[in-house]
Amino acid sequence: MRLPILPLATLALVLAQPAAAAADPLAPSGRWSAPEHAAARTPPMGWSSWNAFRTEVDEEKVLGAAQKLVDSGLAKLGYRYVNVDDGWWLKRRTSDGRLMIRTRIFRSAAVTGGDSSFRPFTDRLHAMGLKAGLYSDIGRNACSQAYDLHSPNLPEGTTAEREVGLYGHVDQDVALYFRDWGFDYLKVDACGINVYAPGAPVVVQNGYRAFPPLIDQASINRTDVAQVRSLYAAVAAAIARYRPDGDSILALCTWGSADVRRWGKEVGQMWRTSQDITPHWTRMLHSFDSASTRALYAKPGAWNDPDMLFIGQGDFDAQHLTEARTHFALWAIINAPLFIGYDLRQAPDSLMKIWGNADIVRVNQDPGGHQGVIAYASDDVQTIVKTLSTGHKAVVLLNRGLAPAEMNLTAAQLKLAPDAPVTLRDLWSGRTLAPFTGETTFTLAPRESRVFEVSGTRRLRDGMYLSEVPGDVNVAIDGVVAPEPDPLVHRMMGQWSGTRDTGERPIYAGWGGAQADATPYDQTLQVAGRSYDTGIGVLAQSRLEVRTRGAARFEAMVGVDDSTRDTRDAAEFLVYGDGRLLARSGAMRFGMAARPLRVELRGARVVELVTRKVGHATDLPLVTTWAEAALRGGGAGPASRR
Repeated sequence: MRLPILPLATLALVLAQPAAAAADPLAPSGRWSAPEHAAARTPPMGWSSWNAFRTEVDEEKVLGAAQKLVDSGLAKLGYRYVNVDDGWWLKRRTSDGRLMIRTRIFRSAAVTGGDSSFRPFTDRLHAMGLKAGLYSDIGRNACSQAYDLHSPNLPEGTTAEREVGLYGHVDQDVALYFRDWGFDYLKVDACGINVYAPGAPVVVQNGYRAFPPLIDQASINRTDVAQVRSLYAAVAAAIARYRPDGDSILALCTWGSADVRRWGKEVGQMWRTSQDITPHWTRMLHSFDSASTRALYAKPGAWNDPDMLFIGQGDFDAQHLTEARTHFALWAIINAPLFIGYDLRQAPDSLMKIWGNADIVRVNQDPGGHQGVIAYASDDVQTIVKTLSTGHKAVVLLNRGLAPAEMNLTAAQLKLAPDAPVTLRDLWSGRTLAPFTGETTFTLAPRESRVFEVSGTRRLRDGMYLSEVPGDVNVAIDGVVAPEPDPLVHRMMGQWSGTRDTGERPIYAGWGGAQADATPYDQTLQVAGRSYDTGIGVLAQSRLEVRTRGAARFEAMVGVDDSTRDTRDAAEFLVYGDGRLLARSGAMRFGMAARPLRVELRGARVVELVTRKVGHATDLPLVTTWAEAALRGGGAGPASRR
């Protein structure tokens, strides 16, 4: 049976949104409303066939990679998912709509009775202690059918037989993948609702059935965000039916389009934040930038995904180990899923040591789930700091450029006491450096990074700044009315078009979203001329949910940020504990000094921080700041987060 695109009313039921939120999205929910996904409580790790083989995949290659994961010890570190990407299908049988596997390349799938089945393949992976992943598309046709037309492994047959995507077959295909074939992970691409427009050359020349695009990657205004979300929500609901134990992963692949950063956590366990990565330094920076400022949108069970690792090829091959280590360190510090994309059967020891660095994997897999936050930002160098559940920090110093760079690392950037010793342990060498007080300096070679685990005396000794624990903050409403492209994502040369067009403009929505230690538009937090190095920047008409973890008090300095575009309207800041109003600031206007809000939490489990706009003199966004926002006392210290 063909499933229609879900109307918004049905989507609301699928996602189980509270009815009260529809009436007033800023009304306190009194609870942590983000879905508690059972799977992917730490970023998923494993191996994927795509970057290694594209569609030229086969069972021998996949099982060879799986065996290497086990034999090398990578599986014990967490690399457990073995994912078959595009290229596995032969056709969709028109008599009953069942998908047929290309048994020429997956020989164990040739079962008696005329059907084909991945069950022998997944059983073998499971017997090895691994998980099995598969690929599909949300539309009728897959990406390879538009971009890999010379592949020997494209779907075959009539127009209908070549429609191997999920559209019109969601329930049937998901039942096949999860119930019958035993997969644990499904990556769902979006080419089928993006590149098969009526009259498009690829449609006309290959006899495909046209699909009016729901995604326009160059224009968020021409993207039907609600319908894209509804299609993916239907897949999530089907997975819940056929894998009710919750031990499954849905990976959303809309390449950062359709405003997925805002709703991805409601539907899947991970969502792509950019187009496909390639084995080029600038493309890696592009992918990293698309996820690195979105720490408040990720948390256990829901992760920003800047795409698979490309270590082993191009700028990250065995001849470019500096770049390869940097690529790995950056993915680790921002809690990106770690999927190796290399023919592991041929992997040299130098690359195996990168993927197998247990200390850096531990940073990525820390159970606290706090994505690293950018403490120093420039086009030349960056400092990214992550809070670990042990109370320690991890930090990456990054030289993005082609010249040596001298970098200062300060106690302030680490949110440690400026007058107490700070100890760094180098996570590549394992060597502990001599302690420093206040600041220290490093010289980084071009494209080099340094990765350290940090211990010292906390600046806030009886609690945690909210920007230190973004995994404990749920951005329920971020105040963004009209999604805008993020202009700060690195713009690299077009991967498909070269320099034939006018250049790759900013296209990934996310500009104006809530940020840790910066305003929504990446300015320094500042109210009435006073700057703050910690806090949450968010637009008015927003609501943040914060797990208290047993803290006794919440406190912040609140005000309209000096960077606001709207200098005419006022904002009011409200603090709720388990739905009870605990404090309100009164109307705050541009130019007014920040006002302190300090409340006793009285056992509240969830604090909600609401910023309401007062008045409507203009439609310009009103930028607001919860400066020095912190949970203090009780169980707010780092020991409670282990």
